[in-house]
Amino acid sequence: MKTLKVHLYRKTNHSYEIHIGQEILDRMGMIIAMHRWAKRYVLVTDENVGVLHGGRVQAALEQAGLAVDRIAVASGEASKGIPVLLALTDRLTALEADRQTALIALGGGVVGDLTGFAASIYMRGIPVIQVPTTLLAQVDSSIGGKTGVDTPAGKNLLGAFHQPKAVFTDVAFLRTLPEAMLCCGLAEVIKYGVVDSPDLLDDLEEAAAGNGLREPLFLGRIVATACRIKKQLVENDERDLGVRRILNFGHTVGHAVEAASDYRLSHGESVAIGMVAAARLSERLHGMPAADASRIESLIRAVGLPVRLPAGINPEEIRSRLNLDKKKEGGTIHFVLIKKMGMPFMSGDVPEGVLRETLEDMKP
Repeated sequence: MKTLKVHLYRKTNHSYEIHIGQEILDRMGMIIAMHRWAKRYVLVTDENVGVLHGGRVQAALEQAGLAVDRIAVASGEASKGIPVLLALTDRLTALEADRQTALIALGGGVVGDLTGFAASIYMRGIPVIQVPTTLLAQVDSSIGGKTGVDTPAGKNLLGAFHQPKAVFTDVAFLRTLPEAMLCCGLAEVIKYGVVDSPDLLDDLEEAAAGNGLREPLFLGRIVATACRIKKQLVENDERDLGVRRILNFGHTVGHAVEAASDYRLSHGESVAIGMVAAARLSERLHGMPAADASRIESLIRAVGLPVRLPAGINPEEIRSRLNLDKKKEGGTIHFVLIKKMGMPFMSGDVPEGVLRETLEDMKP
């Protein structure tokens, strides 16, 4: 098992460890029991993950001597909303959860964000432990303390920074991951390659060409690499005000596409489209080599993700959604663009006409 430590020191020590390996549930139980973060634990999962993994995860925790209850929410993005958040806190109250209770988020990004936010506000804040079961959550959303829920106006408009006590990333969970969800996680891995580690793109291209995207050694390697990149950025910018914002590559347009689709498109699919848009803007405005932009688009296509706007989504609606982006400052929408692979930068100077033309060119 590989362990990475996220070093966060403010007035109090918010540091924590990311544990990465294959079949680590027994060790997870022992580590949680050793740290005594709470007197009791509530495992929060969704209905699909609960059927696949909930029983054995709860058994592993109880085997370590922990008192554990379990709550399951409906699967899907719709659970990342205020009604489900309130229902979850009501369930916690019914279980008589108190400040000596910790939540354990077992699932993908929706469960992680929802559970983390519930932990941040219940009893003015209780501990949370992240146990991500999807590739997207393992490489991105489980690390860094971002929590939140969606509103009708946009994605993640209500949320808080609430760092976990630990992250336990068992790559064995990915064996049961549907193909579409694996592809969604690969979108975030491509992002890491573009903004920080071009060698990661080589690894992805080789695996895609050899039908090796599900190979355990490959998955373990890319998860560890992505976690290393993410933890370093979180250490340097915990509150997402500076260098950590490079991880929003593809997300500005991506979140707008996701909302415009009424969340019918997954986060990974939407970010893939957003990365293509960002690469084209980088080429047009800042001289990113055409070969680099083409490589990004080809790799996105090779792992099974979309590179065009879906039929029925109007580019003008995407532009209107951009005005609700929570990273907007004043009247300026900030994009993460690329000079060349591994050299991202923030730009608030994307002419509206160029953005409109780029989105029009991406119509099917």
